[in-house]
Amino acid sequence: MADFAGAWVFYSVLPGLPRVEPSFQRIARFAPWMGLVLGLFQAGCWLLLTPLGWSSTALAPLLLAFGIWFSGGLHHDGLMDTADGLAAGGARRLEAMEDSRVGASGVLALAMVLLIEMGSLIQLGPQAPVALLLAAIGGRAAPLWAMAHFDYLRLDGSAAFHRHHLRPGWDLLPLLPLLGLLLFLAGALPVVMGALVALLIPEWLGRRLGGHTGDSYGASVVLSEAFILLVLALLAMAI
Repeated sequence: MADFAGAWVFYSVLPGLPRVEPSFQRIARFAPWMGLVLGLFQAGCWLLLTPLGWSSTALAPLLLAFGIWFSGGLHHDGLMDTADGLAAGGARRLEAMEDSRVGASGVLALAMVLLIEMGSLIQLGPQAPVALLLAAIGGRAAPLWAMAHFDYLRLDGSAAFHRHHLRPGWDLLPLLPLLGLLLFLAGALPVVMGALVALLIPEWLGRRLGGHTGDSYGASVVLSEAFILLVLALLAMAI
């Protein structure tokens, strides 16, 4: 419970849990559970507001904005910094990612991701609530692959504790109930496709960067969310 309380505080702007002193050493394994909290709220809002006359075109940006607020922009900031680092290339990657100023590549990356998510949600329409839930959970599971399979590039980085305290295998156990829930709600094919995206994104980033940082963990979350929504939208068209 202490680790879950730590995840609650670290990954969201929600008030801390009562009567539980948070611990922050092994919180990464509960990040997908924070995705469940976000996804349930987004899905619930979609289902409640649709009968009141809200269209998919209106709901998509509204709920994406809530998702950014929910995390305090933590992951989107990582996306922009990672995009700047990839654009800089070579030895300047980490320097560019550490720079508090956002470059053109970071702004463009954020704009493109939000447009992909918005278009996908509008296309999904009635299927958007389940897709939002799957994307929120899958996106926050993506960094677990990065932590388990790639070196952390900054020895003194603020997110180094994630990898230091990671216990591969054991830290996947909290995912199992969520996997069962998603299989029940979405079916096997969407869950498999979402899982593939959540593995391929951090794998690609890790190979491009030669490892991972806290910024690229955040980028893995946002990119996985976006491409899970896109894949689900394309899948819904094909079925």
